[in-house]
Amino acid sequence: MPLATTLFPALLGLGTGMSLIVAIGAQNAYLLRLGVSAGRRVMLPAVLFCAVSDAVLITAGTLGVGALIQRAPVAMDVVRVVGAGFLLVYGFLAARRAIKPKGEALAVEDAPARGIRLGTAIATVAAFTWLNPHAYLDTVVFLGSIASQQAPDARWWWVGGAIVASFVWFFSLGFGARLLRPLFARPTAWRVLDGATAAMMIAIAAELALQG
Repeated sequence: MPLATTLFPALLGLGTGMSLIVAIGAQNAYLLRLGVSAGRRVMLPAVLFCAVSDAVLITAGTLGVGALIQRAPVAMDVVRVVGAGFLLVYGFLAARRAIKPKGEALAVEDAPARGIRLGTAIATVAAFTWLNPHAYLDTVVFLGSIASQQAPDARWWWVGGAIVASFVWFFSLGFGARLLRPLFARPTAWRVLDGATAAMMIAIAAELALQG
């Protein structure tokens, strides 16, 4: 099979997918914090959940689910309201940690032992992924519409490239954050991260609320 119908579409899908998910958002901010503070037993399932979720959404968009979402504004309104509420609560919790820190700092030698439960981590990334209207618009509607415009013999190569972009990014972010552990041995670094996270979460929540 010629490169024009395999490699080129796959690289195009890779680049398009990467351009969407690299932007710092609520999900990425949480994964950064998790990557710094959690061990591999928690981190691997968390990033795998995010990558597989993206793969499901991109595939659904390619199969035409994006058109159904655009025709169901009530369902998107429910996701928007619930997602805004979740982001607002998480943002206020992050703000409280920034204002009243509990002396949080990593002991770099035994950093994986941070007490983050796997169930809590998965539930949180699931909320950031599936209660975010932008996730549906970016993956199902936007990427799905681009995939549908590809030639039939190149379409799924393009989708494969976009899915690979999600896996590369989430695994790089989650496990690459471990390199920042020496920095987060200082409590001040946690206050800065929590303050930035709080501002981002509350801003996104406000944006979602104002879209109604």
